Amino acid sequence: MDLLTAAFLGLVQGISEFLPISSDGHLVIFETLLGVGKEEGGLSFVIAVHIGSLLALLFFFRERVLGLIRGLFTHDAAALAHIGKLALATLPAVGVGLFLKDRVEAAFETSWMAGAGLLVTGTFLITTQRTLPRALALTPSFGQALAIGCAQALAILPGVSRSGSTIALALALGVAPLAAAEFSFLLGIIAIVGAAVLDLPELLAAGATSAATPMLLGAAVAALSGLAALAVLRRVIASQRFHVFAYYCWAAGAAFLAYLALR
Repeated sequence: MDLLTAAFLGLVQGISEFLPISSDGHLVIFETLLGVGKEEGGLSFVIAVHIGSLLALLFFFRERVLGLIRGLFTHDAAALAHIGKLALATLPAVGVGLFLKDRVEAAFETSWMAGAGLLVTGTFLITTQRTLPRALALTPSFGQALAIGCAQALAILPGVSRSGSTIALALALGVAPLAAAEFSFLLGIIAIVGAAVLDLPELLAAGATSAATPMLLGAAVAALSGLAALAVLRRVIASQRFHVFAYYCWAAGAAFLAYLALR
């Protein structure tokens, strides 16, 4: 993979990881359009740019993350409860990662799934036009956290937005918009770390090759563009226009499926 392509895909990752339009789906789409094969980066590059997104998340939510860490050591009841909810919500994705890893990797090799997943994401997002104004709870319950975790597990598939599906479900369950977004992205920190750990052997193998430089560049671009995307998303959610991303997802998904059918 050349450096220009790596930077472009890092930009795609950074923007689409936090805006509810599926970073994995867009990486599959652009890798297909650009002719980037598995031998030129593949899953290792995907994980590398996700680590860039992780750095953006940690910086953006640094005060909340540090507060939860302090609460863990000081035995603060509210912090411990929130950490427990995040841990519970992580379990469905852990199960998929441990027991269905081969099938997930096969899904990333099936290009049409990215287009279909975007259509599913659009359907999730359009529901928020109705649910967002009525969502008032400041934190999910334990049961709601588990349901949100199931949405995250579904979003492991390409084209299904992790932020879109988890925030949409949280809103449907009555969690207030900014609280839903925060829970989704704190959950995302755990998910990205877990994915990186699962694929660490492949990343280390790639680090000894010429693929290391494109991976590092892609991760850096993903981190910087991710910070900008997080700021935009916070404003969009606050203005109660989260559903507008549905139209983009439907258009992009349909266009990609049409491209695959006609090429």
